[in-house]
Amino acid sequence: MLKTKALSPKLLDQTNQLQVQLTFNSNDDLNILLGENSKNIDKLNDIIDVDISFFGNKLIIDGEKQNVELAENLINKVYDILLINKKNNQIIDFSIFESEYIMLKNKNSVDTSSKISNTIDTWKKTIYPKSDGQKKYIQAVNEYDVIFGLGPAGTGKSYLAVAKAVEFLKKGNIDKIILSRPAVEAGENLGFLPGDMKDKVDPYLRPIYDALYEMIPFELVEKKIQEGIIEIAPVAFMRGRTFKNSFVIIDEAQNTSSIQMKMILTRLGYGSKLIINGDLTQIDIKYINDSGLSTAKKKLASLKTIKFVNLNKRDVVRHKIVSEIIDAYEK
Repeated sequence: MLKTKALSPKLLDQTNQLQVQLTFNSNDDLNILLGENSKNIDKLNDIIDVDISFFGNKLIIDGEKQNVELAENLINKVYDILLINKKNNQIIDFSIFESEYIMLKNKNSVDTSSKISNTIDTWKKTIYPKSDGQKKYIQAVNEYDVIFGLGPAGTGKSYLAVAKAVEFLKKGNIDKIILSRPAVEAGENLGFLPGDMKDKVDPYLRPIYDALYEMIPFELVEKKIQEGIIEIAPVAFMRGRTFKNSFVIIDEAQNTSSIQMKMILTRLGYGSKLIINGDLTQIDIKYINDSGLSTAKKKLASLKTIKFVNLNKRDVVRHKIVSEIIDAYEK
């Protein structure tokens, strides 16, 4: 493992109180973890109800045994993230603590050793699975050429798919990234939007652009788009083409028709990977029963050469309220 910290737990008395001391590699590491003006630790004291103090490269956690052990586990995990991304100078803000905290509370957190073996290396940052479902998703991308990622918003389907595509491109495993989604949104269609075709399509593909800019420097993204190495287009533009040595991602696939889905699946050429992501609870097309994603699940789930990965609310890594909203709608 990439850490050398020493843990020294000591039982204070028999009233279920515990004190734990964590020793970090350096004062600098601890300062990054603490955040500006130690605000990360201040917030952590509040959400877990512990008393955290620090001096030099040591951090001391006091409180009820259950809370101290949770805080210790959480800090260890965030420290792993710091070490993984240290070369990229990643700032540790509280959102990282919060997402890892949610996974620990849901008992769906990835073991540190497993996390490190499943990291994704991009130009700007190293990305890792935060839940067991995300870990299985990354493993499926590594092992299969056609992968379906099914699950609600916030489970990281699109983000991790783009990350794997960027990693493949960086390593020279592919020649091209194709990013696509059906242009279906709240009853509108492309003809009603202003501008040329790129102007019409871009709003639908904004989440994909956002993910790219997080992983590749802005100038490099623009250069690769101009060179055609990264291509972002609506599903309709895929007809009649064959993609060789490419990493193809279809986002929001629940809004494809059955005909479009068949067309997509038959575009794949040698040396390519195809990831199809979607949420069957958020179908926006007029004829819900014609969802290409739903049809593909029925027809292809038994094929051993294709992998379906199901993510759920326990894999949600957005704000904790997102999983509560999903749960409310399911009820």
